[in-house]
Amino acid sequence: MHSCLQIAQKGRGLVGENPMVGSVLVRKENIIAQGVYLGCGKPHAERQLLEKYDQKISSEDVLYVNLEPCCHHGNTPPCTEAIIKSGIQTVVIGMKDPDSRVAGKGVQALRDAGIHVIGPVMPELCRRLNKGFVSLRENGRPYITLKRAQTREGAIAKPDGSKLCITSDEQNLWSHIHLRATHDAILVGVQTVITDDPELTVRNGKWKVESGKSTKGDVFQPRIIVFDPNVRIPLDAKVIGDRCIVIIDTKNNKNEKVEDLQKKGVHIIPVTLKNDHFDLHDLWQKLSTFPVRTGTGGHFPLSTVLVEGGEQTWNAFKETQMIDEEVVLIG
Repeated sequence: MHSCLQIAQKGRGLVGENPMVGSVLVRKENIIAQGVYLGCGKPHAERQLLEKYDQKISSEDVLYVNLEPCCHHGNTPPCTEAIIKSGIQTVVIGMKDPDSRVAGKGVQALRDAGIHVIGPVMPELCRRLNKGFVSLRENGRPYITLKRAQTREGAIAKPDGSKLCITSDEQNLWSHIHLRATHDAILVGVQTVITDDPELTVRNGKWKVESGKSTKGDVFQPRIIVFDPNVRIPLDAKVIGDRCIVIIDTKNNKNEKVEDLQKKGVHIIPVTLKNDHFDLHDLWQKLSTFPVRTGTGGHFPLSTVLVEGGEQTWNAFKETQMIDEEVVLIG
C-alpha cells in the first residue's frame, strides 16, 4: 500500500478534483506491474495496470490500490469491470471512496463477482494523500491549510510593518516540500504582494517532485490566489502570470486594471464581499467550476489551498472556521 501511495503522487498537479491513485500487482511478495492515474480522460490506475500487463494473471496474484475501484461510467469505463474480466481473485484497498457514485458499491461489485476484497488498509494515510478530493466530496470545498511564521515572542513583521525574516533554511525547505508542493494553490492577501513582492513558488534546486508539468524547472508549481477586492495588485508583481488567480470584489469587475491583468495571463474571479471579507462559500462555488488551465491544456478546479497570509487573510479564515489544518513555524 505504501508503494501505491508513492506511485499515486505522480498525478499531483494533474488530477484536479479527482483522487491521486496508484495500483500494484503483487505475486509472491514481488511487484510485477503498476499503474497510476494521470488526469481526466486518462485510464484509471487499475485499468492502466491491466492494459500494460500482457502476461497471464495467476490466481495467487493480488491487486493493491489506495482507493476503492470505481463502478460507474464517467470519462472512463468502470474499473470493477476490468478487474473482474482480468481474473484477479484478491484485491486490497486502502480506503473506501467518499464519492456517492461509488461509496462501497465498488467493493460490493467485486465481492458479488466472487473476488476476495481486503481492507480498508491504512485508510488514514490514504485519506491524507487525497485530503482535497475527500474535502470536496464531504464538505463541498477545498481542504484548507493555514500556515504562518512567527518569532518566539509572536511577532510576524517588524514594528513598521516591513518584512521580517523569521524561519530558518531548514524550515523553509520543509515548508516547500511538505506544504507548497502538496497543495494546488497558495493564497495570500494583496498587501503581502505589495509589501514583500514574493514569487510564491516551490524552490530548492537539490530535489525534484514527480508530478505535473512545471513552470519552473522540474518541480510542480501550485497556482497563486490573491485576495484583492479593490484591484491594488501591481502589474509588475512577481506573481503576475497565468499561474495567478486574483479574487476581486464583484463591484470592481469593470475596473480598467482588470483588462490589463488579463492581458498578462492573470485569471480574475469576482466574488461577493460580506462585512469587508470575501464570501468564502461564494468563492468555493466559483473555484470548484473555474477552468484553470494546466500544462496539458486541461481544466480542473482546485482541491487543496495553502493560506500563507498576511494577518488580515488569516483572521478572515479563522472567523469562518474554514481551516482544516494549521501549521505554525516558530523562528
